[in-house]
Amino acid sequence: MELPLRTDDFDYHLPPGQIAQQPVWPRDASRLLTLQRDSGRIGQGNFRDLPSLLKPGDLLVVNDTKVIPAKFWCRRQSGGRIEGLLLQELPQGWEAMLKGAGRCKAGQSLQLEKAQARLWLRENLGQGRWLLEVDPPTPAQALLEKAGEPPLPPYIRRKSPQAADRESYQTVYARRAGAVAAPTAGLHFTPELLERLRQAQVQLTQVTLHVGPGTFLPVKVRQVADHHMHSEWFELSPPAAAAISAARAEGRRIVAVGTTAVRVLESAAAGGELSPRCGRTDIFIYPPYDFRMVDALITNFHLPRSTLLMLVAAFCSPGSTAGVEVILRAYAQAVQQGYRFYSYGDAMLIE
Repeated sequence: MELPLRTDDFDYHLPPGQIAQQPVWPRDASRLLTLQRDSGRIGQGNFRDLPSLLKPGDLLVVNDTKVIPAKFWCRRQSGGRIEGLLLQELPQGWEAMLKGAGRCKAGQSLQLEKAQARLWLRENLGQGRWLLEVDPPTPAQALLEKAGEPPLPPYIRRKSPQAADRESYQTVYARRAGAVAAPTAGLHFTPELLERLRQAQVQLTQVTLHVGPGTFLPVKVRQVADHHMHSEWFELSPPAAAAISAARAEGRRIVAVGTTAVRVLESAAAGGELSPRCGRTDIFIYPPYDFRMVDALITNFHLPRSTLLMLVAAFCSPGSTAGVEVILRAYAQAVQQGYRFYSYGDAMLIE
């Protein structure tokens, strides 16, 4: 009987210099490590090689969420500056993470920088989260287009985002605003690469999962099974469900682009059959896990001890915990070969 997995089973060493601080350009010039999960065989290539690596009839499933400029700055009446991150827009206001608001109290207000708006502190939700009322009432998307910045993850160490990040930290097929973090596996695609894939008879369909900030957080509990997953809004539309079901019925491969696409597909098939769905999911995929809907996975290199790394490890050996060793061996080789890690880094194809 296999012992329960510990969080530190998913630890690995990464030299800080291999954490990508800038994207490559063009996007598809990034490197691509290929991993055959049955044999553990590893290959090296470039992302622009993807049309020759996939098979005619393969169905790419991409996440079309669009990152909103969710990071903002505001000031207390005393002049103190506070960093904010919109988590979600609610009927009663914003749920936001505020950094540096330890002395703030409910009933006080903050002046939003770069916009004529005040943020009233209505309720302290704990762990740095606040419920904010916007005055005057303004949709978050409209207000943050003026006052917000791309919410780059903290391991991209810059004083502030660059103008180019508004484009770089967004997939070329993004269309549904709502994410506060990018579905990073999709950042490597270009319109030209998508056209080459179409010419290679690789099909594409879109799902939506609005990525939340919890996606990058390390798991802090000792035993993996004790972790409580953050929830995120997702949708699998009827056309997408029909395209995926048709591919499955015809024996064609479902190739998920990113862990977020995997979570949509596995959430929508949780009852045994894939069906159109819309709502929130807190599905937590870790070894051992039997995948219902995914045959191949395109993904970036993920943080140690993260739920993303756990999902990828599960995919490397469905139904067992052997994938932990497989993925860590592949990561060790990627480190040795100088691959770039995390959001702006290189990619993997696991099949």
